[in-house]
Amino acid sequence: MRDALARLCWRMLAYGCIGLGTAGLVVPLLPTTPFLLLAAWAAPKGSPRLARWLRHHPRLGPPLRAWQRQRAIARPAKRLATVLLFLSWLVLWLGGAPVPVLGVTATLFCCVALFTWTRPDATPLGSERHDTRTAMIRRI
Repeated sequence: MRDALARLCWRMLAYGCIGLGTAGLVVPLLPTTPFLLLAAWAAPKGSPRLARWLRHHPRLGPPLRAWQRQRAIARPAKRLATVLLFLSWLVLWLGGAPVPVLGVTATLFCCVALFTWTRPDATPLGSERHDTRTAMIRRI
């Protein structure tokens, strides 16, 4: 009973993080990647089927595998993250956010960008098929 409850909690966390990550695609300032990484971490503990789905998803799988195996982020993803961080800050600035909010947000976004750019570039993984659909893990 206790084991089933723990699996249910892990599964709920994984699905909740997938939902928040999906919402982050359209909601400014709501990050997608951390929620998907958290879902990839929690899914095997609650649902091996969900973990397999995430690992083999055509869009989510390659960057998640690159992170899990190499702790690496593809260079195009780094560029996109940096641009989106800047655009999110710009929306705050144009929206008239108070200066302290702009300062704290700029500091936080700079830290996130620094962390992203200090991770190694993802390289193609030898055992995976490498074609245009796995461009997320290509080194550019």
